[in-house]
Amino acid sequence: MAHPSQLGFQDAASPVMEELLHFHDHALMIVFLISTLVLYIIVAMVSTKLTNKYILDSQEIEIIWTVLPAVILVLIALPSLRILYLMDEINDPHLTIKAIGHQWYWSYEYTDYENLEFDSYMIPTQDLTPGQFRLLEADHRMVVPVESPIRVLVTAEDVLHSWTVPALGVKMDAVPGRLNQTMFVVSRPGVFYGQCSEICGANHSFMPIVVEAVPLEHFENWSFAVLQDS
Repeated sequence: MAHPSQLGFQDAASPVMEELLHFHDHALMIVFLISTLVLYIIVAMVSTKLTNKYILDSQEIEIIWTVLPAVILVLIALPSLRILYLMDEINDPHLTIKAIGHQWYWSYEYTDYENLEFDSYMIPTQDLTPGQFRLLEADHRMVVPVESPIRVLVTAEDVLHSWTVPALGVKMDAVPGRLNQTMFVVSRPGVFYGQCSEICGANHSFMPIVVEAVPLEHFENWSFAVLQDS
């Protein structure tokens, strides 16, 4: 999860997030090279006698500043498009969960089970136990198995919301009357935090998302216990 004074992204916990981090580093390196080139040109112009300041046209320069930006855009666009298509693929999910945004909490329905559904509210600050995080903990976590393709159907009951878990590389708008879908695979066990990322009213900041990834055997035990309680 994020920590104070953090400059970069959270540690990736899914293959998609790993791809996003690689693309970020790739694009940042291109930006760094462009900035270095521009800085060099500025320094060269200031420190020389400007012997070529009266040039009105140059075919070579025209070719360079037309072709070079085009090449740079291609180098950015191709990996970006690859990730966009990768994030849009929904292939043979092992589990489907419906996440419904409300003012101001989330509810989850495990559509592969009968009556496996619950609401997830933020735990108030005064009820937190040592080791829990303020504004991030929920009374019921969305539990998923590790290394299994998970499809999440996202919608809202009242206003626009957004179901977001940065460590998993997931951000999907929750729109009333519409079902959006996304997919992720959690690559390691752990607890991953997110928040609603669409301003949805006075308590927008108080509807956290908590995803707990556990081994498949533990997930089956958890689902059985929840069904028994219901």
